This record gives sequence, C-alpha cells and structure tokens, in this order.
Amino acid sequence: LRFPQKLWKMLESGKFQSVWWSEGGKCVAINKDLFEVEVLGMEGQQVFHTQKIKSFMRQLNAYGFTKMQQNFQRSASLPEFLAEEAAASAHSQILYYYNPSFNRAHPWLSEMCKRR
Repeated sequence: LRFPQKLWKMLESGKFQSVWWSEGGKCVAINKDLFEVEVLGMEGQQVFHTQKIKSFMRQLNAYGFTKMQQNFQRSASLPEFLAEEAAASAHSQILYYYNPSFNRAHPWLSEMCKRR
C-alpha cells in the first residue's frame, strides 16, 4: 500500500489511540508523543518504515498534507487565562494535518494523493 492508503487504513481501524480523524473527518490529528511510541516504536511491525516522527511528517508533506494551526480564544481574567494556557500546552502535542484529497466522507479522493 502507498502512504495515503496506509494512513487511511490506520485511521479507520480504531486500533490506535495516537491518530484519529478531526474537524469532521477533514483533518488527521496525531498525538505526537503517543504516536512515536504506539506506531513508530513497534519493533518488527513498522507501518511506515521509519522510527522517527520527522520522517513521518516529511512523508505527510510529500503527499500534500499541510500542518494546521489550532487557534485558541484567550480569556481576559488571569485564572481563566492560566487554565487555558495549561490546556493549550497539553494540546500542543497534538498535530493537525489537512489535505483536500484526504477526507473521511470521500474515501475515493485519497487516490488523488500523489507524492510530489
């Protein structure tokens, strides 16, 4: 299988907690730390033929995925702001990638994901 098909199969399997559909099936969400252990750290059963998250991210970029930034609205009050900062820090381990041809509602589009 090509990289996009492997990723699709992984997302749909439900076997992995480190990667999932987000934004209504339009984005791929990846918990960076958990993905490194759960997917890239699998001895002898590597899905993507790499053990490094940077190599995996290069593959995403090579197939036209772009990293999305999550925007947080900040509160004016100090206690609420500090709580939001803590949540945003934990949330920073989550990476979001988008490709217009990689959409859960339209699986046939993934065939259009070509390596640059």
